[in-house]
Amino acid sequence: MTALSVLDLVMIGEGKTFADAIEESRQLARHVEQQHYSRYWIAEHHDMPGIGSAATSLVINEVANATRHIRVGAGGIMLPNHAPLVVAEQFGTLDTLHPGRIDLGLGRAPGTSGPTVRALRGAAPERDFSQDIAELRDYLADNGKRRVRGVPGSHDVPVWILGSSLFGADLAAKLGLPYAFASHFAPRYLLQAIAHYRANFQPSAQLAKPYVMVGMNLFAAASDAEADYLASSHRKWMLDLHVGRFGLLPKPQEGYVQSLPEHERAVLEQVMACTVAGGPERVREGLRSLIEQTGADELMIDCRIHDPLARQRSHAYAAQALAELG
Repeated sequence: MTALSVLDLVMIGEGKTFADAIEESRQLARHVEQQHYSRYWIAEHHDMPGIGSAATSLVINEVANATRHIRVGAGGIMLPNHAPLVVAEQFGTLDTLHPGRIDLGLGRAPGTSGPTVRALRGAAPERDFSQDIAELRDYLADNGKRRVRGVPGSHDVPVWILGSSLFGADLAAKLGLPYAFASHFAPRYLLQAIAHYRANFQPSAQLAKPYVMVGMNLFAAASDAEADYLASSHRKWMLDLHVGRFGLLPKPQEGYVQSLPEHERAVLEQVMACTVAGGPERVREGLRSLIEQTGADELMIDCRIHDPLARQRSHAYAAQALAELG
Protein backbone atom coordinates (compact mmCIF):
# COMPACT_ATOMS: atom_id res chain seq x y z
CA MET A 1 0.00 0.00 0.00
CA THR A 2 1.22 3.50 -0.82
CA ALA A 3 2.32 5.42 2.27
CA LEU A 4 0.94 8.85 3.10
CA SER A 5 2.85 11.76 4.63
CA VAL A 6 2.55 15.49 5.34
CA LEU A 7 4.57 18.46 4.13
CA ASP A 8 4.24 21.53 6.36
CA LEU A 9 5.57 25.04 5.73
CA VAL A 10 4.13 26.25 9.05
CA MET A 11 1.91 28.75 7.23
CA ILE A 12 0.93 31.88 9.13
CA GLY A 13 -2.66 32.71 8.28
CA GLU A 14 -4.26 36.13 8.04
CA GLY A 15 -5.26 37.26 11.53
CA LYS A 16 -2.82 34.83 13.17
CA THR A 17 0.66 34.89 14.68
CA PHE A 18 3.76 32.74 14.34
CA ALA A 19 2.93 31.18 17.71
CA ASP A 20 -0.50 30.22 16.34
CA ALA A 21 1.12 28.59 13.31
CA ILE A 22 3.50 26.52 15.45
CA GLU A 23 0.65 25.33 17.66
CA GLU A 24 -1.41 24.41 14.59
CA SER A 25 1.53 22.35 13.32
CA ARG A 26 1.82 20.55 16.65
CA GLN A 27 -1.88 19.76 16.63
CA LEU A 28 -1.84 18.59 13.01
CA ALA A 29 1.15 16.34 13.63
CA ARG A 30 -0.65 14.68 16.54
CA HIS A 31 -3.75 14.26 14.39
CA VAL A 32 -2.05 12.65 11.39
CA GLU A 33 -0.04 10.38 13.69
CA GLN A 34 -3.38 8.98 14.87
CA GLN A 35 -4.37 8.60 11.20
CA HIS A 36 -1.27 6.41 10.63
CA TYR A 37 0.60 8.83 8.39
CA SER A 38 4.23 7.84 7.87
CA ARG A 39 6.10 11.16 8.08
CA TYR A 40 5.72 14.80 8.92
CA TRP A 41 8.24 16.97 7.10
CA ILE A 42 9.04 20.66 7.49
CA ALA A 43 10.22 22.70 4.50
CA GLU A 44 12.94 25.36 4.79
CA HIS A 45 12.07 28.83 3.49
CA HIS A 46 13.46 32.24 4.44
CA ASP A 47 12.41 35.88 4.33
CA MET A 48 8.75 35.07 3.61
CA PRO A 49 6.23 36.60 6.03
CA GLY A 50 3.68 33.83 5.59
CA ILE A 51 6.03 30.93 6.32
CA GLY A 52 7.21 30.07 9.82
CA SER A 53 9.67 27.25 9.05
CA ALA A 54 12.92 29.19 8.59
CA ALA A 55 14.54 27.65 11.69
CA THR A 56 13.73 24.23 10.29
CA SER A 57 15.57 22.01 12.77
CA LEU A 58 13.95 23.81 15.72
CA VAL A 59 10.48 23.31 14.26
CA ILE A 60 11.27 19.65 13.61
CA ASN A 61 12.19 19.27 17.27
CA GLU A 62 8.91 20.90 18.33
CA VAL A 63 6.91 18.52 16.15
CA ALA A 64 8.86 15.50 17.35
CA ASN A 65 8.29 16.55 20.97
CA ALA A 66 4.57 16.86 20.28
CA THR A 67 4.27 13.33 18.84
CA ARG A 68 5.26 9.80 19.81
CA HIS A 69 6.26 7.67 16.84
CA ILE A 70 5.63 9.35 13.46
CA ARG A 71 8.84 10.08 11.56
CA VAL A 72 9.68 13.79 11.48
CA GLY A 73 12.15 15.53 9.23
CA ALA A 74 13.13 18.13 6.70
CA GLY A 75 11.49 18.31 3.32
CA GLY A 76 13.92 19.73 2.92
CA ILE A 77 17.00 21.48 4.08
CA MET A 78 18.32 23.65 1.25
CA LEU A 79 21.95 22.65 1.50
CA PRO A 80 23.42 25.63 -0.40
CA ASN A 81 22.26 27.80 2.53
CA HIS A 82 24.32 25.92 5.12
CA ALA A 83 27.70 24.49 5.95
CA PRO A 84 27.38 20.68 5.81
CA LEU A 85 28.95 20.36 9.26
CA VAL A 86 26.22 22.49 10.83
CA VAL A 87 23.47 20.40 9.22
CA ALA A 88 25.16 17.18 10.41
CA GLU A 89 25.38 18.53 13.95
CA GLN A 90 21.76 19.64 13.96
CA PHE A 91 20.36 16.37 12.62
CA GLY A 92 22.73 14.22 14.64
CA THR A 93 21.41 16.05 17.69
CA LEU A 94 17.80 15.60 16.58
CA ASP A 95 18.37 11.86 16.15
CA THR A 96 19.92 11.69 19.61
CA LEU A 97 16.84 13.40 21.05
CA HIS A 98 14.38 11.35 18.97
CA PRO A 99 16.11 8.08 18.08
CA GLY A 100 15.05 6.42 14.86
CA ARG A 101 12.47 9.08 13.96
CA ILE A 102 14.41 11.74 12.02
CA ASP A 103 14.66 12.13 8.22
CA LEU A 104 16.91 14.53 6.32
CA GLY A 105 15.68 15.61 2.89
CA LEU A 106 18.14 17.74 0.92
CA GLY A 107 17.49 20.20 -1.87
CA ARG A 108 19.81 22.38 -3.92
CA ALA A 109 17.53 25.37 -4.55
CA PRO A 110 18.14 28.17 -2.05
CA GLY A 111 14.42 28.62 -1.48
CA THR A 112 14.81 32.36 -1.13
CA SER A 113 16.18 35.51 -2.77
CA GLY A 114 19.79 36.29 -3.66
CA PRO A 115 20.25 38.83 -0.84
CA THR A 116 18.85 36.35 1.67
CA VAL A 117 21.22 33.64 0.45
CA ARG A 118 24.14 36.02 0.97
CA ALA A 119 22.83 36.84 4.45
CA LEU A 120 22.66 33.13 5.28
CA ARG A 121 26.06 32.09 3.94
CA GLY A 122 27.94 35.40 4.07
CA ALA A 123 30.89 35.51 1.70
CA ALA A 124 31.15 31.72 1.41
CA PRO A 125 31.95 30.69 -2.18
CA GLU A 126 29.40 28.81 -4.24
CA ARG A 127 29.76 25.09 -3.62
CA ASP A 128 29.01 21.89 -5.50
CA PHE A 129 25.81 20.25 -4.24
CA SER A 130 27.09 16.71 -4.77
CA GLN A 131 30.29 17.45 -2.85
CA ASP A 132 28.32 19.03 -0.01
CA ILE A 133 26.15 15.91 0.27
CA ALA A 134 29.24 13.68 0.39
CA GLU A 135 30.76 15.86 3.12
CA LEU A 136 27.53 15.90 5.11
CA ARG A 137 27.16 12.12 4.93
CA ASP A 138 30.75 11.68 6.11
CA TYR A 139 30.02 13.83 9.16
CA LEU A 140 26.85 11.89 9.95
CA ALA A 141 28.64 8.57 9.57
CA ASP A 142 31.69 9.74 11.59
CA ASN A 143 33.75 7.49 9.31
CA GLY A 144 37.11 9.17 9.84
CA LYS A 145 37.28 10.61 6.31
CA ARG A 146 37.24 14.19 7.60
CA ARG A 147 39.68 15.94 9.92
CA VAL A 148 36.69 17.58 11.60
CA ARG A 149 34.03 15.46 13.29
CA GLY A 150 30.30 16.06 13.35
CA VAL A 151 29.37 15.65 17.01
CA PRO A 152 26.97 14.10 17.55
CA GLY A 153 27.00 12.26 14.26
CA SER A 154 24.36 9.64 13.53
CA HIS A 155 24.31 6.61 11.26
CA ASP A 156 20.53 6.50 11.70
CA VAL A 157 19.44 9.63 9.83
CA PRO A 158 18.19 8.59 6.38
CA VAL A 159 19.18 11.07 3.69
CA TRP A 160 16.75 11.83 0.87
CA ILE A 161 17.27 13.78 -2.33
CA LEU A 162 14.57 16.30 -3.18
CA GLY A 163 14.14 17.72 -6.65
CA SER A 164 11.96 18.90 -9.50
CA SER A 165 14.23 18.04 -12.44
CA LEU A 166 16.42 15.31 -13.86
CA PHE A 167 19.43 16.56 -11.88
CA GLY A 168 18.05 15.42 -8.54
CA ALA A 169 16.73 12.19 -10.04
CA ASP A 170 20.13 11.35 -11.47
CA LEU A 171 21.96 12.19 -8.24
CA ALA A 172 19.56 10.16 -6.08
CA ALA A 173 19.94 7.20 -8.44
CA LYS A 174 23.75 7.33 -8.42
CA LEU A 175 23.90 7.63 -4.63
CA GLY A 176 21.27 4.95 -4.03
CA LEU A 177 19.07 7.29 -2.00
CA PRO A 178 15.29 7.73 -1.85
CA TYR A 179 13.94 10.44 -4.15
CA ALA A 180 11.17 12.94 -3.44
CA PHE A 181 9.79 14.89 -6.39
CA ALA A 182 8.35 18.37 -5.75
CA SER A 183 5.34 17.98 -8.01
CA HIS A 184 3.17 19.92 -5.58
CA PHE A 185 4.58 23.12 -7.11
CA ALA A 186 6.77 22.06 -10.08
CA PRO A 187 5.07 19.06 -11.73
CA ARG A 188 6.41 19.44 -15.28
CA TYR A 189 9.13 16.77 -15.20
CA LEU A 190 7.51 14.40 -12.71
CA LEU A 191 7.10 11.31 -14.90
CA GLN A 192 10.37 11.80 -16.76
CA ALA A 193 12.37 12.29 -13.56
CA ILE A 194 11.03 9.30 -11.66
CA ALA A 195 11.47 7.06 -14.71
CA HIS A 196 15.10 8.17 -14.97
CA TYR A 197 15.63 7.58 -11.26
CA ARG A 198 14.25 4.05 -11.37
CA ALA A 199 16.11 3.12 -14.54
CA ASN A 200 19.48 4.31 -13.22
CA PHE A 201 19.21 3.39 -9.54
CA GLN A 202 22.31 1.88 -7.94
CA PRO A 203 21.71 0.01 -4.65
CA SER A 204 23.46 1.39 -1.57
CA ALA A 205 23.92 0.57 2.09
CA GLN A 206 20.90 2.76 2.83
CA LEU A 207 18.55 1.52 0.11
CA ALA A 208 18.36 -1.73 -1.87
CA LYS A 209 15.83 -0.62 -4.48
CA PRO A 210 14.35 2.66 -5.74
CA TYR A 211 11.92 4.50 -3.48
CA VAL A 212 9.83 7.36 -4.89
CA MET A 213 7.88 9.95 -2.97
CA VAL A 214 5.56 12.21 -4.97
CA GLY A 215 4.46 15.58 -3.66
CA MET A 216 0.88 16.70 -4.24
CA ASN A 217 -1.62 19.28 -3.08
CA LEU A 218 -4.74 17.75 -1.59
CA PHE A 219 -7.83 19.42 -0.15
CA ALA A 220 -10.58 17.09 1.01
CA ALA A 221 -13.95 17.88 2.55
CA ALA A 222 -17.49 16.56 2.78
CA SER A 223 -18.28 17.93 -0.70
CA ASP A 224 -16.48 19.05 -3.84
CA ALA A 225 -17.74 22.61 -3.33
CA GLU A 226 -16.43 22.84 0.22
CA ALA A 227 -13.04 21.46 -0.79
CA ASP A 228 -12.72 23.97 -3.62
CA TYR A 229 -13.60 26.76 -1.19
CA LEU A 230 -10.98 25.63 1.33
CA ALA A 231 -8.36 25.24 -1.40
CA SER A 232 -8.78 28.87 -2.48
CA SER A 233 -6.40 30.02 0.29
CA HIS A 234 -3.58 27.87 -1.04
CA ARG A 235 -4.33 28.76 -4.64
CA LYS A 236 -4.37 32.49 -3.98
CA TRP A 237 -1.12 32.31 -2.00
CA MET A 238 0.59 30.37 -4.79
CA LEU A 239 -0.58 32.78 -7.48
CA ASP A 240 0.54 35.75 -5.39
CA LEU A 241 3.93 34.09 -4.94
CA HIS A 242 4.26 33.59 -8.69
CA VAL A 243 3.85 37.32 -9.32
CA GLY A 244 6.12 38.37 -6.44
CA ARG A 245 3.56 39.13 -3.73
CA PHE A 246 4.63 37.59 -0.41
CA GLY A 247 1.94 37.58 2.25
CA LEU A 248 0.14 35.58 4.89
CA LEU A 249 -2.09 32.64 4.00
CA PRO A 250 -5.38 34.30 3.06
CA LYS A 251 -8.80 33.34 4.26
CA PRO A 252 -10.80 31.27 1.74
CA GLN A 253 -12.85 32.99 -0.92
CA GLU A 254 -15.95 31.74 -2.70
CA GLY A 255 -15.51 31.44 -6.48
CA TYR A 256 -11.85 32.47 -6.34
CA VAL A 257 -10.63 30.59 -9.43
CA GLN A 258 -13.64 31.66 -11.47
CA SER A 259 -12.92 35.29 -10.61
CA LEU A 260 -9.42 35.20 -12.13
CA PRO A 261 -8.57 36.39 -15.63
CA GLU A 262 -7.80 33.59 -18.06
CA HIS A 263 -4.01 34.04 -18.03
CA GLU A 264 -3.87 33.82 -14.22
CA ARG A 265 -6.03 30.68 -14.25
CA ALA A 266 -3.59 29.18 -16.74
CA VAL A 267 -0.63 29.96 -14.48
CA LEU A 268 -2.39 28.42 -11.50
CA GLU A 269 -3.33 25.29 -13.44
CA GLN A 270 0.27 24.82 -14.51
CA VAL A 271 1.85 25.39 -11.09
CA MET A 272 -0.76 23.30 -9.25
CA ALA A 273 -1.34 20.62 -11.87
CA CYS A 274 -0.67 17.91 -9.28
CA THR A 275 -3.66 18.82 -7.12
CA VAL A 276 -6.78 17.03 -5.95
CA ALA A 277 -9.60 19.00 -4.33
CA GLY A 278 -12.95 17.44 -3.62
CA GLY A 279 -15.26 15.29 -1.60
CA PRO A 280 -14.51 11.66 -0.77
CA GLU A 281 -15.19 10.23 -4.24
CA ARG A 282 -13.14 12.83 -6.12
CA VAL A 283 -10.28 12.47 -3.65
CA ARG A 284 -10.30 8.69 -3.90
CA GLU A 285 -10.20 8.80 -7.69
CA GLY A 286 -7.54 11.50 -7.70
CA LEU A 287 -5.31 9.44 -5.47
CA ARG A 288 -5.92 6.35 -7.56
CA SER A 289 -4.99 8.19 -10.75
CA LEU A 290 -1.77 9.66 -9.36
CA ILE A 291 -0.64 6.34 -7.93
CA GLU A 292 -1.35 4.56 -11.22
CA GLN A 293 0.54 7.21 -13.21
CA THR A 294 3.60 7.32 -10.98
CA GLY A 295 3.78 4.04 -9.09
CA ALA A 296 4.63 6.19 -6.07
CA ASP A 297 5.81 4.37 -2.97
CA GLU A 298 4.68 7.35 -0.92
CA LEU A 299 2.60 10.48 -1.38
CA MET A 300 3.42 13.66 0.52
CA ILE A 301 0.50 16.03 0.93
CA ASP A 302 0.80 19.80 1.00
CA CYS A 303 -2.51 21.18 2.31
CA ARG A 304 -2.55 24.87 3.20
CA ILE A 305 -6.00 25.46 4.63
CA HIS A 306 -6.63 28.53 6.76
CA ASP A 307 -8.90 26.78 9.29
CA PRO A 308 -6.77 24.30 11.29
CA LEU A 309 -9.71 22.00 12.07
CA ALA A 310 -10.72 21.87 8.41
CA ARG A 311 -7.11 21.04 7.59
CA GLN A 312 -7.15 18.18 10.07
CA ARG A 313 -10.40 16.88 8.58
CA SER A 314 -8.87 17.10 5.10
CA HIS A 315 -6.01 14.83 6.12
CA ALA A 316 -8.46 12.40 7.73
CA TYR A 317 -10.48 12.24 4.51
CA ALA A 318 -7.27 11.62 2.56
CA ALA A 319 -6.23 8.77 4.83
CA GLN A 320 -9.67 7.19 4.55
CA ALA A 321 -9.67 7.50 0.76
CA LEU A 322 -6.27 5.83 0.48
CA ALA A 323 -7.34 3.04 2.83
CA GLU A 324 -10.38 2.40 0.62
CA LEU A 325 -8.09 1.95 -2.38
CA GLY A 326 -6.38 -0.90 -0.51
